[in-house]
Parts: sequence; structure tokens; C-alpha cells
Amino acid sequence: MIYKDYYKILELETSRVSIEEIKAAYRQAAKKYHPDVNVGDKLAEERIKDINEAYRILSVPASKRKYDRIWNSKFSKKQEKSKESIVDMFFGNIIKKETEQKENKKEQQKGENIETEINITLEDAYYGLEKKISLRTIEGKMKTFAVTVPKGILNGEKIRLIGQGKPGKNGGKNGDLFIKINIEDNQKFKLKGYDLYTDLLLTPWEAALGTRVEINTIDDQAKIYIPQGIQSGEKIKIPNKGYIKTNNTRGDLIAEVKIMVPKKLQENEKQEFEKLKEISNFNPRA
Repeated sequence: MIYKDYYKILELETSRVSIEEIKAAYRQAAKKYHPDVNVGDKLAEERIKDINEAYRILSVPASKRKYDRIWNSKFSKKQEKSKESIVDMFFGNIIKKETEQKENKKEQQKGENIETEINITLEDAYYGLEKKISLRTIEGKMKTFAVTVPKGILNGEKIRLIGQGKPGKNGGKNGDLFIKINIEDNQKFKLKGYDLYTDLLLTPWEAALGTRVEINTIDDQAKIYIPQGIQSGEKIKIPNKGYIKTNNTRGDLIAEVKIMVPKKLQENEKQEFEKLKEISNFNPRA
């Protein structure tokens, strides 16, 4: 005769349950494996038969007691030993594998990263360049690296050379080399974010009368209008003539006005200034 574990079939963890608990478990199992829910599932059809059979035996107190007595005498101790053996075999292997994996991870260590920095000109940063740098290794030897500085790199950005850091341990990967880029301002331009700043030098008469002047940008020239009466320290913005933002857009060029007075005057210039002094009512200190 084949004995089935009716409690397991009804998904009950123990035989110490009341008739009401058995009924509740039966309703839940019957709903789960009902043919209308599992159309065409042969396993579900077999399962619902076992569920009905388990309920028929366990829902009657007398037949439940008889079933429990026979099951405990024949299978209880064997089943516990079998379960312990299966659990130990299954979870023991998992724990063993996890331990081995952790040990392997400890053995393989990635090398440390190395950081350094280089200075480049504003023009080199704008146009991009190939640059070779030499660094001293931990063995004391000099090693040369070819570095590609991309067009439009930002000040403070880092270039990563994979695998060029310190060597790994026990088969681990090498660390990486990070190169920080410092962009140097030049005499003409200063970089702030994506904008370039430059000085716009004007004569007193250009500032007073207004004019059009040509100004150098980082890659071209631009003509700008100077309004009458512009003052030193005022700024004129030339859109889309600054540093690279994306392939199609740029920051602005900001030109700061500086009115320059000639240190030495020719005689005719001096006379004109004298005339202006006599006729002008302008007094910046008034």
C-alpha cells in the first residue's frame, strides 16, 4: 500500500492541526489547483485528486487519528533522518561554494589606482591633442604614456587609462591611472565654465563716441558695436564664441571694457585735449 503525506499535500507543516485548520488548508489548495484555473495542466489534475483524498481522510477525526498512528509508526523517524540528510547535503554544498567564492575573492585583489595631473594650454584644451607623459613606476623606472586629450575637455576633468595603475595581487586586475587636466589661462583669454573672458581695450574717444571694433576670439575674429559713453568695467557679451559645450554649441565670449589713455601725447594731440578741457563740462567727480 502506498502512503501519502496528506499534511504535505495540503501544505500543512505539522499534523498538530485542528479540523478547522484542515478545512481552511483544503479550501486554499483546492482553489489553487482547481481545473478551471489550470486548464490542460495534467499535474494540476493529479494534484487536485490528492488534495481531495487528503481532505477526505483528515477531515474526519477517527480516520485522521488512524492515519496519524500508522504514519508515525512507519515513516516519522525515517523521514526526519532523510530530511536532515537532504538539507545537510543541499545547504552544505551551498555554504561550501559560498565559502570558496569568498576565499577566491579575498585572494584576487585589484591593484591600487594612481592619480597624477598635467597642465595644458587653453588652445590645446579647445582643439584637443595627443600628449606623452612620463611617470616613475614603483620600481623606480620611467614609463611613458600616450594620452589623448579630447577636444573641449573641462578644467579639472580626469582622463582614465585602464590597467595602468599598480599591479593586482593573486591574479587580480591592475589598477587604473587617472590624469587630472589643469587648463592654463593665457594672456588673451581666461576660462570660466564654458565662457571665455578677454579684455576689450578702447581709446577715450572710441568709448565716448561709440564705434565698431574687431575683436579676436579663440578661433576667429568678430566685429562688435561699442555704444556711446561706455565705461571701463562694463562687459559686452559675444554669444557662441566661448568654449566648447557640445559639438554644436559653445559658451559666450565676455569682453570687459578697459579705456586706455596714452602715456605720451604728441603736440597736436595735447592741443586737442586742451581744447576739450576748455569746452567740456564733464566732471566725473561732481
